[in-house]
Amino acid sequence: MISLDPASTAPLVAQLVEAVSERIRSGSVAPGARLPSVRKLAVQCGVSTLTVSNAYNRLVADGLLEARRASGYFVSARLLDRMASVPRRKPVQISVDSWWLLQRVYEEDAFTVKAGCGWLPDSHLFADGIKQALAALARRPDRLVSRYGHPLGYAPLRRAIQLLLAQRNIECEPDQILLTHGASQALDLTMRTFLQPGDVAFVDDPGYCNLYPSLHAMGVTIVGVERTLQGPSIPALQALAERHKPKLFFTNTSFHNPTGTSCSPATAYQILRIAEKHDFQIVEDDIYASFVEETAPSIASLDQLARVIHISSFSKTISPALRVGYLACNPENAQRLLRMKMAASLTSSEISESIVHSILTEGQYRLHIARLREKLAAEQKIVADALLSVGLSLFHRPANGLFLWAGFGGDPDTAGLAQRAAAKGIMLAPGHLFRADQEPTPWLRFNVAHANAPALFRFLDTERPAPA
Repeated sequence: MISLDPASTAPLVAQLVEAVSERIRSGSVAPGARLPSVRKLAVQCGVSTLTVSNAYNRLVADGLLEARRASGYFVSARLLDRMASVPRRKPVQISVDSWWLLQRVYEEDAFTVKAGCGWLPDSHLFADGIKQALAALARRPDRLVSRYGHPLGYAPLRRAIQLLLAQRNIECEPDQILLTHGASQALDLTMRTFLQPGDVAFVDDPGYCNLYPSLHAMGVTIVGVERTLQGPSIPALQALAERHKPKLFFTNTSFHNPTGTSCSPATAYQILRIAEKHDFQIVEDDIYASFVEETAPSIASLDQLARVIHISSFSKTISPALRVGYLACNPENAQRLLRMKMAASLTSSEISESIVHSILTEGQYRLHIARLREKLAAEQKIVADALLSVGLSLFHRPANGLFLWAGFGGDPDTAGLAQRAAAKGIMLAPGHLFRADQEPTPWLRFNVAHANAPALFRFLDTERPAPA
């Protein structure tokens, strides 16, 4: 007899699912056995037939039951085979190679300390705003949740982004804004629209590591431009532009990934001059601009999108789960990118886009951003001080943002260091992963929102090089 507790905070359906599941998994009910009918179990448990029906349907969805028309519900006969086929979990030797960040860091149980990851923890994201927006969305007409969206993306959100860009001194029309599945799709569309096999693309060195696999797969030659405290090295960019004929230059502007540096206005101006002289386009990946308290300088604001494709997203300020990003560019490029978007994925998710629009227009987003900046500024100080205390040097000490670029110096074997850390459940991001040529470097990327962990600092202290 299954006993349910009406006074429990757990819903009756959930209690019933748990009770039946436990009997099946313990072997009390054998595979192939028929369960009581919906009506009979409802009488036995003193609940409605709807409660039992919902519980059975959940168990079918979980693969524990099979529904047979006109016969009832049966324990899945394939259950034992599936359970027997699941291998015992064995320790995995983690290989810190160029695919490592893409393959391992998104696994929830891979590491206990994700000091090298590239995203914010749940506590920093705008979960309350998403819940409120979802509740509002549930009251909207059904058509919104059942149709393909507009090819360019949800029009009200594009108008809201137009206002955000205007606050950053970037003027454009809504039809110059293309909504995407995160900044990742915006970058991918840009590559596929403007690059062909054999073309040259410039990237920051070090730079955003997720670019490299896609560019390599396209047969594009990647050339790294040295990153300095003021942004990309202007002498290096000038020399490389004269030697090569790049089609695109991918660069971060604010709180650069991985160094935490920001591009100065003077450097942004020089980048634009070199791009005009050598006729290449600039892909400005500016997803961290919201972490800057004052108006962040951008290359797009200098040329008003004439040859700049400006990319951002809401993954770092609201939630990566929504996968809402955007790009802004000149009208001709917008049409070319739109054709590529439609060919690749038709439209983007209007549901996610409407959630973001609701959050932007409900009035709490600015307060959330202010709080997020405060958290990151405090974490920057704490983590920077702790890294210095265990012997690491800092490339730059930003006032805000996600990242610190730090290393012990001398020894370039950060891959070996990351390997030893992984064995202790600590994820480090060795610097060679952020270089286009994958050459060894003594630097590592630290995410300050995840790196404030005593276990990390204890480990790094044991790895401190002995005094010469």
